[in-house]
Amino acid sequence: MPDRSLPDSLLLKLLMNTPTITPHPPYYAVIFTSIRTEVHEGYAEMNALLEKIAAGVDGFIGQDSARNELGISISYWKSPEAIAVWRKQAEHQMAMQYGKENWYTWYNVRVAKVEREYSFSKE
Repeated sequence: MPDRSLPDSLLLKLLMNTPTITPHPPYYAVIFTSIRTEVHEGYAEMNALLEKIAAGVDGFIGQDSARNELGISISYWKSPEAIAVWRKQAEHQMAMQYGKENWYTWYNVRVAKVEREYSFSKE
């Protein structure tokens, strides 16, 4: 059973609204792209619960999200095995089903191995 408390690094990221700091590649990314329905009931609460549960899974690195009409959430993982553990979480399974029935008109999930990364910052 995963630890349900938020790690300090995730709490700081949520409070500061900063991008996830990832380790040197390779690592894995699960890219969830979606279009929402007009149904909002329970969405924010489930999203917060899922972020907390994911943070307790061994191998979770972090998550970045953005939403306008199109939403993109990317979670970062140390291994495919960690992703499999996450996918099998009961709350995640429930959210996937409820999402299909209520929150999304469309979504796509991509799983990718990150082999290279670079960044830019004016700071």
